Amino acid sequence: MKEKYKLMEGDGRVLSMLQEESIDCIITDHPWLDKLSNKGGNRSFANYECFLYEQKDFEEKARVLKPGCFLAEFLPAENENNYEQIFQIKQFAKASGLDYYCKVSWKKGNFVSNTGRKAKNTQDIMIFSKGKARNLRLDAKKTKALGRLCYMSGAAGMLPAMFDVEPVPRSQKIHQSELPVELCEKLLEYITLEGEIILDPFAGSGAIGIAAIRKGRKCIMIEKLPENVKKIQARFAAEMDISGIQRRKRIG
Repeated sequence: MKEKYKLMEGDGRVLSMLQEESIDCIITDHPWLDKLSNKGGNRSFANYECFLYEQKDFEEKARVLKPGCFLAEFLPAENENNYEQIFQIKQFAKASGLDYYCKVSWKKGNFVSNTGRKAKNTQDIMIFSKGKARNLRLDAKKTKALGRLCYMSGAAGMLPAMFDVEPVPRSQKIHQSELPVELCEKLLEYITLEGEIILDPFAGSGAIGIAAIRKGRKCIMIEKLPENVKKIQARFAAEMDISGIQRRKRIG
């Protein structure tokens, strides 16, 4: 992949255009279906098409992901309506050869949502690796003993208990569930290296792609809604002073 980014209009659940073991990392915040939790007062918290993951979704992710590389899924905090779905996601991942690595919370700064049974201000990032995690963590003791850089299995550093990052202000959002670029940048530093290819199958606002570019990574983004594709295109044009969208095709 020579380009810094590819933006494709299409269904992020269909990855047939991607070659096997061609992706260094998948980071995504998929449109989570939870009708009970996504309602509050007179407004809906998910004004877009949502779905429940199936086994085939994780089989496709495992197919395109390189061995040892990471999948990071942004998921809602567990509650009385979604705990079975969250457990099922772990089972889908395991059956697809994706090992559970860890879970890190995203604390949304001072934001609090007063829906459901308790106030909420967190979201979970569930991280998996395709088989044993690759060697990204510096082995300080071995490096000192041998006089050369040595690495051991795992992320580039010990992941924090939580990422404390303010959400995007509502007045600045171009997508209802937009992630902060700062948060995506922090995550990328732990589970990827410069020059690697990041896949976001449900691009939404393009925040993950923007973070990838800023951190010297490459990105492939897939977005289903044409209006969102246009917004992402404009965002990247402003970020990189370029424009253009590549329609779905095989990527080498």
